[in-house]
Amino acid sequence: MFRKHCWAAAFISVLGENAGSGLAYLKALVPPLSSFPGLLYGYTAARQIEQILRSASGAPASDDIEYAIRFIALVIEKKQFNDIDMILRTIEESLDERNGVLAVTIESASQLDNSAEEELRRRIKERIGVNDVKMKIDLLPELLGGYRLRIGGLCIDASLKGQIEKMKADLGADIA
Repeated sequence: MFRKHCWAAAFISVLGENAGSGLAYLKALVPPLSSFPGLLYGYTAARQIEQILRSASGAPASDDIEYAIRFIALVIEKKQFNDIDMILRTIEESLDERNGVLAVTIESASQLDNSAEEELRRRIKERIGVNDVKMKIDLLPELLGGYRLRIGGLCIDASLKGQIEKMKADLGADIA
């Protein structure tokens, strides 16, 4: 059975404080492998990919890149490479949690300027008490104006569309 959290925990445990740089190496090494023709699983494929990555990495030998290469080879050997994106996401989420980084999605009707984005980041950090805020911005013109913040399962709707829908629901409740 596939357990992405176990793979992520093992990676973070082995690299310790260097897990962030190890993750950066993984993110650099995995995309080219995803376009490899054929199936990437099993012992033989793992050893071949390991050899290719060592010769092609171009990075000076370091423990972090060595662990990243070994991790990829193990994932291939254990026939889990199809789930590598999920594993990488789980590693990143675990590191963010450990480092006090909050992931926030901003859905906006139009592009935010840099000062508005920084002000929003500052307010979120201040109110929630996190070390940093990682923002992803999705443009949704159907919001008409304003924005929605998504923080985990919480949604704060400050959009024009949301306000119109709330007024519509309130008016419908008064009529009934």
